Amino acid sequence: MEASKKEPLIITDKEQMRKWSRTMRSQGKSIGLVPTMGYLHQGHISLVKEALKLTNLTVVSIYVNPGQFAPSEDLSTYPSDFHGDISKLMSVPGGVDVVFHPHNLYDYENDTKRNKNDKGACKNLEGKGEVVSCLEESGMGHETWVRVEKLENGLCGKSRPVFFRGVATVVTKLFNIVEPDVAVFGKKDYQQWRIVQRMVRDLDFSIRIIGTEILRDNDGLAMSSRNVHLSAEERRKALSISRSLLGAKSSADNGHINCRELRDSVIQAVSEAGGRIDYAEIVDQESLQAVEEISSPVVFCIAAWFGRVRLIDNIEINL
Repeated sequence: MEASKKEPLIITDKEQMRKWSRTMRSQGKSIGLVPTMGYLHQGHISLVKEALKLTNLTVVSIYVNPGQFAPSEDLSTYPSDFHGDISKLMSVPGGVDVVFHPHNLYDYENDTKRNKNDKGACKNLEGKGEVVSCLEESGMGHETWVRVEKLENGLCGKSRPVFFRGVATVVTKLFNIVEPDVAVFGKKDYQQWRIVQRMVRDLDFSIRIIGTEILRDNDGLAMSSRNVHLSAEERRKALSISRSLLGAKSSADNGHINCRELRDSVIQAVSEAGGRIDYAEIVDQESLQAVEEISSPVVFCIAAWFGRVRLIDNIEINL
């Protein structure tokens, strides 16, 4: 079989996944992990290609994590095409070794009685006005969460309060199951990348975290699995995001370092194109704290709604 058409081993059981990894590591092989939620596009493929450069073996996980979605969010409509994903991975030169595709990472087998009881507890939580995830609403009995307390608060964390604890928790589970040497994340999800970096540092995971640059379509729109839900008109209008970010970077490079003015220009451009701004912030690249003037490396992060689709994008500014 041609190397470029290598068919990956598909593993659905977490114990089998861990056994495979430990067997490979005992043979001196290094393992790279690319965590995804599936519906792969060329942005994901760029992460896979980066992982292939860094390790002997590559694992791609495909799992839509209910722990990072609130009940009001788009878990049920999140796009899926597993067979298409495998085909795309097989087209990558060198191919990937394993696709880890668990059915449910929160299935604790003998906890069915407890799970039924917990469902009522989740309703009580909602009655008290506390935000829960789809996982808690389903009453799966999972109650252990990983929090990166300061980095998760701003940006996407403001409007998606359960999102980053769900991400940090599922990534921790994947790290414990796959036991990789390297894990690759895209910088489009900039806050997520920084949170995983900090979590790995703080909890002493022996894993190198790599962030790769945003991959864009020819028109400049950042690649996202959610783009499929945009109408042609919404997609055209959404180009205001990347174009205004580029304009802000150009202004900063030319000495305009007042963050309020730069933010206002982007907010105006996206709003005039029909976008609803969730946030537009210029923050320090490490701490993700908002800054008033650019005097050190920052990242301009934005989230905006076009129609029913929430898009995120960012651009690093290194003066």
